[in-house]
Amino acid sequence: MYCCDVALFGLFLQPLSCQFPMELIEILILIASFAVLLTLGVPVAYSIGLASMITMLVGILPLAAVTTLAQRMATGLDSFALLAIPFFILAGQFMNRGGIAIRLVDFAKTLVGMLPGGLVYVNILACMLFGAISGSAVAAASAIGGFMGPRMADEGYDKAFSAAVNITSSTTGMIIPPSNILIVYSLASGGVSIAALFVAGYLPGILLGLSLMVVAGIMAWRRGYRTGGGFKLRQVGQKGLQALPSLLLLFIVIGGIVGGVFTATEASAIAVVYTAVLAMMVYKEVKIKDLPAMLLDTANTTAVVMILISTSTGMSWVMSYENIPQAVSNAMLAVSDSPIVVLLLINLILFIVGTFMDMTPAVLIFTPIFLPVVTTLGMDPIHFGIVMVTNLCIGLCTPPVGSVLFVGCGVAGVSIDKVIRPILPLFLAMLGALVLITYWPALSLWLPKLLGL
Repeated sequence: MYCCDVALFGLFLQPLSCQFPMELIEILILIASFAVLLTLGVPVAYSIGLASMITMLVGILPLAAVTTLAQRMATGLDSFALLAIPFFILAGQFMNRGGIAIRLVDFAKTLVGMLPGGLVYVNILACMLFGAISGSAVAAASAIGGFMGPRMADEGYDKAFSAAVNITSSTTGMIIPPSNILIVYSLASGGVSIAALFVAGYLPGILLGLSLMVVAGIMAWRRGYRTGGGFKLRQVGQKGLQALPSLLLLFIVIGGIVGGVFTATEASAIAVVYTAVLAMMVYKEVKIKDLPAMLLDTANTTAVVMILISTSTGMSWVMSYENIPQAVSNAMLAVSDSPIVVLLLINLILFIVGTFMDMTPAVLIFTPIFLPVVTTLGMDPIHFGIVMVTNLCIGLCTPPVGSVLFVGCGVAGVSIDKVIRPILPLFLAMLGALVLITYWPALSLWLPKLLGL
């Protein structure tokens, strides 16, 4: 009955297509239904699926709409590359519980802890290292924040400021490989090389971390956090040796992918085996009895990610079927054919989207829309992927759906309203890094070209 009602509504809209393009009507229906569902508190995955269904029911027969969308959602998960996601999530579980975070923090402290306000740099560097190894911003915020928060509080650092530093720096792991979201972008873009995307993320991720260090360091200096110890080479060697097995994972995974030894999916399975051996046999922080809970957490997280991917893939197909990407592309290029203006407009849209939508559906939905636009202007798909992920990382730190913001505040034991003020300058640092990454293509493309990817 509901399908028939919506189909009749579609017939009612046919006269409007004489005055307005049908693509415009369908875009408005898609956006309006999605916004209404989110406002009503419907989970994002279900909002995406229902909005897609409503849009299809307006355009085609009810039965065909239901079966086609279901088929496209199932097809969206039929990808060998997606197997890497649950494996990397499980590897992150071993890292989070296996004592890796503590060793990375200790190693980071020997490198930058002697600087004025040194714990700020330690927090950022540790998040960069842990985020790069785990590929998860939430895991980095939880593991590093849970360990660094009490230490920084003991040395007089404001809890809200410490949380702000931890929240923003945790996002660097989404850009520095291995990164699950870059795998999702490869899927959404139609097969951009995962190896090239992984290598392309190094310099932009480091730039983002350095930008946060500069701003956070200035904030720490102005707040009077000037205590620091001396640089001791012996401690660097000792703590570096303890952290070396963890850091080797980066070289094994990325080196194997770039060298053509194994695919990204095979690398994720190797990462699970390596981190399991490290956590259970070397560091001995994880016991056999801990495995069921870790596997359950991995399954829960994977299920959430996969339903987002399936519904987002369905919405992407609906937009393609209704020629929405072409309509948006023509509209944007009609505004300006200047790459500077178009990229500025795309970044602005993605910034707003990232505030209200999780990264995975945002990448899957907006990549098919914006990628044809930027490639028309001569932008490399690898470069655009890094720009998109960097932009959406900012949304992880903003309400109302910023997952890293909520985790970071929860771990630090502070309310969101107290974190907003100290986090604003760090947002500016992230925006500054985004501008450089957007308009300096060599930053993303130099390493892939150097390695022939």
